[in-house]
Amino acid sequence: MQKSSYSGVLERIQIAIDEAKLVFAKHTPGEIAAEYKAGHDPVTQADTELDAVLRKSLLREDEGWLSEETADDLSRLRYERVWVVDPLDGTREFVAGIPEFCVSIALVERGEPVAGGICNPASDEAFLGSVDSGVTYNGKPVRSSQCSSLSSATVLASRSETKRGEWQAFQTAPFTIRPVGSVAYKLARVAAGLADATFTLTPKHEWDIAAGAAMVRSGGGHVQLLDGSKLICNRPEPLVSGLVACGPLLKDDLLHFLSSYLQPAAKR
Repeated sequence: MQKSSYSGVLERIQIAIDEAKLVFAKHTPGEIAAEYKAGHDPVTQADTELDAVLRKSLLREDEGWLSEETADDLSRLRYERVWVVDPLDGTREFVAGIPEFCVSIALVERGEPVAGGICNPASDEAFLGSVDSGVTYNGKPVRSSQCSSLSSATVLASRSETKRGEWQAFQTAPFTIRPVGSVAYKLARVAAGLADATFTLTPKHEWDIAAGAAMVRSGGGHVQLLDGSKLICNRPEPLVSGLVACGPLLKDDLLHFLSSYLQPAAKR
């Protein structure tokens, strides 16, 4: 990894990930009780424990905090630097014992996701990076996919979206579709060149995508919202339209392929 102006931030993220691993080690995926929030999203004891550990490891007095598991405090809007965190992205997979969940940590600076870390403890994978240093995968430098053809591309789809039939329209697409849980984990794999692209036509919260977007940008890939705009985080309402992310050489072809789907989704 190149020398980064965010080296201190990356050290903090690594420490937070190490602390999160200790929390995960106390719980067995597939054997943990879950409650359900509004919208039928599951939450477990691990979610709340992870949130507390991450906040303690990451947050400083001059920074804001936005987490799925913390009541939103709009005082975060005053800060230039804000942590945008999903303590356990892929809770459904965690509860089901499917090894596709992760801790997702992003530092947002003046609205830009600039550094992050994503760790899947079940598969022992860690992704860490910043926009001025590149990305590492388990400590080794990597970059986004250099695939240039949709016909040879592997696109990661949301496991939940495929179950709901939302990917039926893409069954005749020229690329290979692979369902995977956790949007942050999918984005991290694209950032590291382990997959070629991912997209979702479903609105997402900033904590779902901020770290993954930082990773994709850091790995040299392309990431944008469905309406074609740049992802800006730490907004009063942290819900955004769906996301498209891919290696740099797939950008034009993938966006052209999705063009008939993007506009209706962006109007939701």
